[in-house]
Amino acid sequence: MRKTSLTVLVLALGVFGIITTEMGMVGVLPQVSAELGVTPSAAGWLVGAFALVIAVSGPFTTLLASGIDRKKVLAAAIAVFAVSNAVYALTTQYEVMLAFRVVPALFHPVFFAVALATAARLVPAEDATRATTTVFGGVTVGFAFGVPLTSYLAEHVSLASAFWFGALVNLIAFLGILRFVPPMPVGQRVSYGAQLSVLKRIRMWLTIASVVFVFAAMFSVYGYFAEYLGQVTHMDGTWVSAMLMAFGMVMILGNFAFGALLRRSLLRTVVAYPVLCLLVYVLLYAVGPMFTPMVAAVLVWGAVHSGGLIVSQSWLGRDAADAPEFGNSLFISFSNLGITIGTAVGGWVMTEYGARQLTWTGSGFAIAALIVMTLRLGLERRGARPGPEQRGARPGPEQRGARPGPERRNTRRERACDRR
Repeated sequence: MRKTSLTVLVLALGVFGIITTEMGMVGVLPQVSAELGVTPSAAGWLVGAFALVIAVSGPFTTLLASGIDRKKVLAAAIAVFAVSNAVYALTTQYEVMLAFRVVPALFHPVFFAVALATAARLVPAEDATRATTTVFGGVTVGFAFGVPLTSYLAEHVSLASAFWFGALVNLIAFLGILRFVPPMPVGQRVSYGAQLSVLKRIRMWLTIASVVFVFAAMFSVYGYFAEYLGQVTHMDGTWVSAMLMAFGMVMILGNFAFGALLRRSLLRTVVAYPVLCLLVYVLLYAVGPMFTPMVAAVLVWGAVHSGGLIVSQSWLGRDAADAPEFGNSLFISFSNLGITIGTAVGGWVMTEYGARQLTWTGSGFAIAALIVMTLRLGLERRGARPGPEQRGARPGPEQRGARPGPERRNTRRERACDRR
């Protein structure tokens, strides 16, 4: 049991290392821009390109890796992240750094999907949720400590030291996987066709579109966190690092709060989320130039931002319940597409109109997410109502007095679950 707990913690450390690698770049973009001699918008592509590769390749790389021993997949993926961080620390060429943002991005969704499945498989069924929650906790801790610590090292030591930190974390996770994760060859697996069939549903594509817009709303502003606080609020590097840490710590609390809200009502929480984003961005625009109010606003921002992860995953998972692992890869893929779109549009708006206007970019994406969610729910309600021919038809002799068969009873039960 103790070894199993260590295995789960090692997987969580791997997730922490991957998030620190992916999002730690957000806090060091000004230093990268200065050291490599590129514009802030070009530096932003080190975040956007990473996300774009995940968006394009995520489901396919996860499917291709589904037949390989789980331990080998995890070890290979985390090793790539360790090497990539070392390259960031050593290179002075933008093109090299960009190339080594692309390579680990191919392994990102594979590690996440396999780590979550492995954690659930290693423990008794009743502990599976706790194990996967612990592994997924690496994401929040990465935002709370990995990202701000990367920013702090870049500001107070050197940019290279920030990347060596990421390399060290991933190296420790790699050694932990070799030591504590047992060999896990794949037995019988779900066919590619069965998993891909979830994409035949129109409602799934509307759900996917809303996830893309939610993440675009989140990262069109958060992707330029350091620039916004530096240019609009005039915070120095020390304050930006402190705000990143406060932002991440509040995210931990916000994650639990949104989890509780989702258990009460998934649909209400999902629809409320883009509205909350819109309100937060109006607040950020209003207090942006004011130092003390902005410190308080960052805490509110972090609490709301945290909900996007769990809300979107729950929302998409609802439509992919019959292929949960593939659904998880779709969430990872399309959430990163949203990050790509958000950072690209945000970078353009910041270059053309200034950092303060980023909040209106996020607001626009939040409104788009709300519209698509409303369409998705409207489609579901129409599908649940009987058609005109059903309402007007008289029951035939064979139907009068007949009790609904098991198929009808199951359909009603499924619709009731959908409404909840």
